Amino acid sequence: MMTRAFFFDAVANSYRFVAVGEAASTYGPPLNDASEGVRGAIDDLQQKTGRVFVNEDDMLISPTIPGGLGVDTVAATVSAVPPLKVMTVGLLDDISVQSARNLASTVYAQIVDSISMNDRRKLADKIDEILRLRPDLIIVAGGSENGASKSVLKLLDPIGLACYLMPDRQRPTVLFAGNSGVAAEVRDALNNLSIVSTAPNLRPTLESEQLGPAEGELRSLFRKIHSARNPGLSELDAWTSGRLLPGATGFGRMIRFISKNDAHKAVLGVDLGASSTVIAAAHDGDFRQRIYSRMGIGGSLDAVLRHTTLDKIAGWLPYAASESDVRDYILDKLTHPHTIPMTAEDAAMELALAREILRAAMIDMQRHIPATFPEVRSGLLPAFEPLIVSGSTLANAANPGHALLALLDALEPAGVTVVLADVNQLLAALGAASEINAILPVQVLESGVLKSLGTVISPVGNARTGSLILRIRAMLPSGEERKIDVKQGMLTTIPLEVGQRAELHLQPLLRYDVGLGGPGRGGTLKVVGGRMGVVIDARGRPLQLPADPAKRLAAVQKWHAVMGKS
Repeated sequence: MMTRAFFFDAVANSYRFVAVGEAASTYGPPLNDASEGVRGAIDDLQQKTGRVFVNEDDMLISPTIPGGLGVDTVAATVSAVPPLKVMTVGLLDDISVQSARNLASTVYAQIVDSISMNDRRKLADKIDEILRLRPDLIIVAGGSENGASKSVLKLLDPIGLACYLMPDRQRPTVLFAGNSGVAAEVRDALNNLSIVSTAPNLRPTLESEQLGPAEGELRSLFRKIHSARNPGLSELDAWTSGRLLPGATGFGRMIRFISKNDAHKAVLGVDLGASSTVIAAAHDGDFRQRIYSRMGIGGSLDAVLRHTTLDKIAGWLPYAASESDVRDYILDKLTHPHTIPMTAEDAAMELALAREILRAAMIDMQRHIPATFPEVRSGLLPAFEPLIVSGSTLANAANPGHALLALLDALEPAGVTVVLADVNQLLAALGAASEINAILPVQVLESGVLKSLGTVISPVGNARTGSLILRIRAMLPSGEERKIDVKQGMLTTIPLEVGQRAELHLQPLLRYDVGLGGPGRGGTLKVVGGRMGVVIDARGRPLQLPADPAKRLAAVQKWHAVMGKS
């Protein structure tokens, strides 16, 4: 895991991203002080820019002083932290408890247990479980506005008794986000036993859920809990005047902002990190985000096997590999989480693991995306444009074509989408900066910091493999007209240099849908070239790998060959 320091400055009356400094994160052992990694990143930034940001006492210079020393403002995010251990408490498992779980998923959190009215455990057993798990935070929900009160207060019994039995420093923080009519009684019941915060009701009515009003309070508690554990984070929070954000929050803000550019289109953001994965989706003012803690490509790789199997991971590799080969790679990665792939085989293994992580996360995420998001066909990924990817494994892969292939295999987009890569891992930082300076992220994005991997066209329909399903007439920048017959099962590319423009006329056959208005409807599409030009993915939705191992290997090798040309 890396700590990064970004420097933005006004260039020709417009904010621009200037440089990034990097250093190994030091939140965990042996230093257990996040500030050391921060200072290392700032030192690297100073060397790259020739500008001084800290004084002789190693303190940040802010605001700037004569001579161009220091910075005017500081924004910061944190993601390389252990997930909070969270217990959720509510009246009904599938209503208030689920809402509490949904709220917890908006920060880096691990649900360790839940208590509800349906819980058949005895009071003593519930107390014992709280004492054993030692949660960092307990989220209590339940009771619609002007609804249940006595039953909500009854839920506090095991919490209060467990806190009474714990040493002061080990007691969990409690966030109450239920019926506001009993909030005062909740505070009175627990105030002498724990830190209690309240937030607006997650379930104001039985039918409606509102997470937004409570998210701010949860982020504040997240910051306070981690800052109390790590003095480096406390110092960093002071630099930002108490605005330290979870990285996922900053990332999500930018996905929501980008979606406002075109209310008719939906935007999907995917951030595959070392310890967690974040998926954010926005459309016409509706924003949904999920954080999958302990589902990352680094030190939490063992958790991926809860969602997939070794043979499925091996099935994505363009070379013959056994389950033990995959297991050995995962164990080695767990032992040395900071290593980067040194061979083509290692890079393919990382992308195979990335596929399974994203597939598992997206299966869950789709349950939380409302039906109002545009779609090409029910049951498939909504029609997102653009799709934005962050995280070094995908955004900075040695072969961008193979990274794009991994995204297509994992997410299976339908219709037409543009895939953009956050190659400098800027989005979370821009989201944090937007709280201080709303103009900066707009101008930085307009400068082209998101790099296009290409435009992807994925026709959807039902036909035998080899059937002609789409005719494309491409008018290339050279003036050449190129005709392409697309058959079911095909994966191919149209070369188009980065920034070059072309016009494609699409005519689907056999009632295939290319996202231009419905089955069988074609039209003209103006595209701009990316690292992989234009990609035509007609392998089918949902994507089905051949069951026979030899045929599957041949298919995967063929796809890698097509997408390996960058």
